[in-house]
Amino acid sequence: MCNLYSITTNQAAISALFRVVNRYVGNLAPMPGVFPDYTAPIVRTGAEGRELVMARWGMPSSAHALMEATKKRAARLEAKGTPVGFKQLLRMEPDSGTTNIRNVKSKHWTRWLGPENRCVVPFNSFSEFNKAEGGDIWFALDETRPLLCFAGIWTNWTSVRKVREGETTNDLYAFLTTEPNAEVGAIHPKAMPVILTTPDEVETWMTASPDEALKLQRPLPDGALRIVARGVKEDPAPTA
Repeated sequence: MCNLYSITTNQAAISALFRVVNRYVGNLAPMPGVFPDYTAPIVRTGAEGRELVMARWGMPSSAHALMEATKKRAARLEAKGTPVGFKQLLRMEPDSGTTNIRNVKSKHWTRWLGPENRCVVPFNSFSEFNKAEGGDIWFALDETRPLLCFAGIWTNWTSVRKVREGETTNDLYAFLTTEPNAEVGAIHPKAMPVILTTPDEVETWMTASPDEALKLQRPLPDGALRIVARGVKEDPAPTA
């Protein structure tokens, strides 16, 4: 599961590569470490064409997951003798979101697989954790860490992300995962992000039918990625 990545390329380069028409990100600073629930740039299709916007990392969790979490919280409160209004408790159940999506056949995810809810998530490198190998292991196309993107989905959603924030409405995103290639599998054998490396792949992901777009849910070829850093929480590469 990829729960850490970097985006250090400037917004002008991002806009040029992904043919962005409008930008709504302000002064986009380099982000050598993007963690779950952080706000980071995505490219999606807007009314006037592709737009670069900021969104929070983590799509809404499933109703089942939230129900189970609420039941556990209700049980703890009842054990303390605290009155429980379950419906309100469920509404206010904190949900920091789901960052990585593998089972695209789930009804929870199929509603967001149309082109209007697809996005690409720019990145320069991503990390998988393996304590025996040194902790956070950073992968990129090569040592120069060229700009790539994950195949993502997004939505606008009202929920409680953090208790102290209460109920808020946010643009949220996550990206797809798949089985790992050789390099990632040696560190994290369960999964790797779905990575798009060519303009044609980006165009397919952003515009094609779900059946056609989901053919991109596959690992990069073996040998396509390199380990560029070990044991650091942020990618130490120079910004571009």
